[in-house]
Amino acid sequence: MFHTIIIIGNLGKDPEMRYSPNGSAVTSFSLASNRTYKGNDGQQVKETTWFRITVWGNQAESCNQYLKKGSKVLVEGRLTSDEKGSPRVFQRKDGTYGASFEVTAQTVRFLSSIGESADHTEEVDDGGDIPF
Repeated sequence: MFHTIIIIGNLGKDPEMRYSPNGSAVTSFSLASNRTYKGNDGQQVKETTWFRITVWGNQAESCNQYLKKGSKVLVEGRLTSDEKGSPRVFQRKDGTYGASFEVTAQTVRFLSSIGESADHTEEVDDGGDIPF
């Protein structure tokens, strides 16, 4: 079986790079994807879904070098679930619950200009909490 997911969003914080025991570069970053819609009461609702992205190899090094908090990217990859097959659930400071989805990236496309400041990208609405 095969599945793929495509996400466009903004980094919630700067990427973090490390190396696996065999020397392969691994970069991780949080990605917020915002959706706006009208609720049943006619009011505009802003919804943020968080993804934890893991990138391997040369692409991991490029992500670590050129991306920063606020950068807009398109990620294509596959969902990775926890041992129960579920996303990671967390509780925000305000008591509401959210979920973080793990994605192993196959492709990361930079949509912000290299060196573009976070001030010129879409605002990341984290509800006050980045879940990881």
